[in-house]
Amino acid sequence: MPVASPNTLAPVPPMIGGGEMGDLVRDTDWSSTALGDYRSWPASLRTSLSLVLNTKGIAALYWGPQQWLLYNDAYGLALGDRHPAAFGRPMPEVLTDIAPVLSPQVAQVLATGDGFSIENLSMMMQRHGQQEETVWTYSFSPVQGESGGYEGVLLLASEMTQQVLADRKRDRAEHERAQALLRLSELNAGLEEEVSRRTADRNRLWLLSADIMLRCTFDGVITAVNPAWTDLLGWQESELIGLSLFELIHPDDLAHTQQGASLSADGHAYARFDDRYRHKNGSYRWISWSTQPDEQQINAVGRDFTAERESANALAAAEEALRQSQKLEAIGQLTGGVAHDFNNLLTVIKSSTDLLKRPDLSNERRARYVSAIADTVERAAKVNSQLLAFARRQALQPTVFAPAENLRALASMIKTLVGAEVELVMKIPEHSHFVIADPSQFDMAIVNMAVNARDAMVGQGRLIIRVGPASRGAESGEQPQVVISMTDTGSGIAPLHLGRIFEPFFTTKGVGQGTGLGLSQVFGFAKQSGGEITVDSEVDQGTTFTLYLPQASEPREPRSVEATHELVHGHGTSVLIVEDNPQVGAFAMQSLSDLGYQPVLAINGQEALTELARDASRFKVVLSDVVMPGMTGIELAHEIRRRYEGLPVVLTSGYSHVLAEKGTDGFELLHKPYSVEQLSRLLCGAVCAHRSKVT
Repeated sequence: MPVASPNTLAPVPPMIGGGEMGDLVRDTDWSSTALGDYRSWPASLRTSLSLVLNTKGIAALYWGPQQWLLYNDAYGLALGDRHPAAFGRPMPEVLTDIAPVLSPQVAQVLATGDGFSIENLSMMMQRHGQQEETVWTYSFSPVQGESGGYEGVLLLASEMTQQVLADRKRDRAEHERAQALLRLSELNAGLEEEVSRRTADRNRLWLLSADIMLRCTFDGVITAVNPAWTDLLGWQESELIGLSLFELIHPDDLAHTQQGASLSADGHAYARFDDRYRHKNGSYRWISWSTQPDEQQINAVGRDFTAERESANALAAAEEALRQSQKLEAIGQLTGGVAHDFNNLLTVIKSSTDLLKRPDLSNERRARYVSAIADTVERAAKVNSQLLAFARRQALQPTVFAPAENLRALASMIKTLVGAEVELVMKIPEHSHFVIADPSQFDMAIVNMAVNARDAMVGQGRLIIRVGPASRGAESGEQPQVVISMTDTGSGIAPLHLGRIFEPFFTTKGVGQGTGLGLSQVFGFAKQSGGEITVDSEVDQGTTFTLYLPQASEPREPRSVEATHELVHGHGTSVLIVEDNPQVGAFAMQSLSDLGYQPVLAINGQEALTELARDASRFKVVLSDVVMPGMTGIELAHEIRRRYEGLPVVLTSGYSHVLAEKGTDGFELLHKPYSVEQLSRLLCGAVCAHRSKVT
């Protein structure tokens, strides 16, 4: 067993619970073992060990080909006087009496990745100072490591010794009773056969099964259950007999289960049928059924797999949390640069408005300052839209786009990000090469690589970004690829770190200077897009990251409509404005009034519906914000479409997660900040389009 020396070790990451064995893990100097320092253990080992330590039943983890033995408190009690010396040592060395059985099974799971379970296996064990027979029911499950291979095996076990000994005693008593019945066979052979059948049926199928068993009619009425129902779901047999099975089903699974029962009536058997059943305490458990119908009823055996389902859901949630952490890392890196840009833009606006207040200002200079304000607002809107693109929470949406165009759009942001003392060189060809990937994830990957380069150069140096076709794809006959490379003149990456730079949370930066998520996002994006990311680096010379993405055909150019900047007069058209922000609402009212419209303001969706209920015919178009208290703009638009078919609705939004995830559902959208020209043009277009449909 490893040496425990809590006073000489650096603190290790805290475990969650774990009892006596959790304390032992924390207090042990693992650096003297083949497992190495606990803080360098892979996430798969730490996660699996935490699961073992916090399991109430008997649980252990056999890690690596040497089958290092790590276990919880219950397992230690089962070992007897070999605990705690067995902890942290190879299982074949410390459990020599049972290793000939267990070690090959563990090796098989590591080799194949196929878990299995065994019930009531008898083994002779040395414990409590003597050899004694023990009986076990256990299961082995593979644990996948970071490399994708199987690194460990998880054991969940129940000691059945006392139960089996009691069963044997009962079986002997049953045998003696059977012998007595046999002596009475000449008097009543029929009675003997019936008692034997009932005894075998009840003892072998009902009493001894840890899984729940069920017989029910095809319309769901329960006719028989085994005692395991009480252990698993809390219901007594008397409460279940005659009850409709469907009363216990989770509402979301009811239709699915009723359909399964209907198909069973036609003779259909299920190898696996999953649904949720209500526990007597009100909670629900996931049950996986195997069913076999006969002429009159359904016979079924169910296994509880709630823990497995919850583990799968937890894994999916963890993966989503990692993706969001990667986004937040990129946004955090951008925040300082964006704040700097906005301060510059606000300086232009503030200075221009101050100068516009001067009474002696000439018309030529007044027009110049107004133009400066308008240009600055457009630049601020562009910076804001780029930041929102990074924050958008949505699934990967691969589309065809030109990386060169995205890089040109990101150039100013990257320049701000790396700082004034870093020379940014963009070597982008005139002819565009197209790829198929998620554009927002591509932008995030570029920002993450730029941040990595900036930190490596410590604010000074040269950053070169190149785009072009990848020659290796054409030579190998594989799908052509487009290559995007980023070269810095920074400190380079030490050879011992090159193999780990794409691991989540791995970083060589100081505390508080990085989470280690940036390059892992780049790696994940490349793999999910069917591409690859490589790195070449020399210490004190610099680093080149090369991103390969699948090349795509050039998309068909969409038909464009030439924009006009002329104001469109409203000619007395009535507009219902729905806006909860007082300043924006007042601006829209004044602007539309100046343009010849007759605007009416409602501050929320319910007030808008009340206004329409008075006389909807007076309004020719509705202009509504998306994000409002209570009813959203999209919900209001749908309600207007339902009640007043044909009344046009134009939505406005600076950013909405609803729009990012579900779109506009066919309604016109005006992005904030918008100009008076854009507002008048879109309202006129909506009204004219409605008139053309009517005529």
